[in-house]
Amino acid sequence: PAHLVESGGGSVQDGGSLKLSCDVSGYTYSEYCVAWFRQAPHNEREGVAQIYFGRTTTHYTLYADSVKGRFTISQDNTKSTVYLQMNSLKPEDTSLYYCAAAPWCYSDSSILTRDFDYWGRGTQVTVSS
Repeated sequence: PAHLVESGGGSVQDGGSLKLSCDVSGYTYSEYCVAWFRQAPHNEREGVAQIYFGRTTTHYTLYADSVKGRFTISQDNTKSTVYLQMNSLKPEDTSLYYCAAAPWCYSDSSILTRDFDYWGRGTQVTVSS
C-alpha cells in the first residue's frame, strides 16, 4: 500500500506563503492521482487541489474555487513528492492539510474524499490576521 507523509505546515501572517510537501512511497501504479485536502475544526474535509500523473508528461490539475489563483499543485521529476505552494494566505485557510492518493482522478470537476484510497496524517497550517 501507498504511504504518504505531509510536511511544511506552520504559522504565517495574513498574506504570507507556505509550501507543503507530500512524500509518496510504495505506490506501484505508473499513473495515479494525488490531491490535497483540508479540514478545519467542526468542518467537513474539503478538496483543495489535485494532480494527475499520466503516462505522458502532461499533468492535469484541478483546484477548488476558494484557492484558484493562490495555490499551485506540482510534483518533482521523480513523481515521489507532490507540493502545494500556497500564496496570499488568509485566516480562513487555517486547517489541517492532508494529501491523498488514488489510481485515477475520478472526477475532472470535483475533488472528493471518497475517490481517494490512501491518506497521510496531515500538517497544520495556521494563518493569523
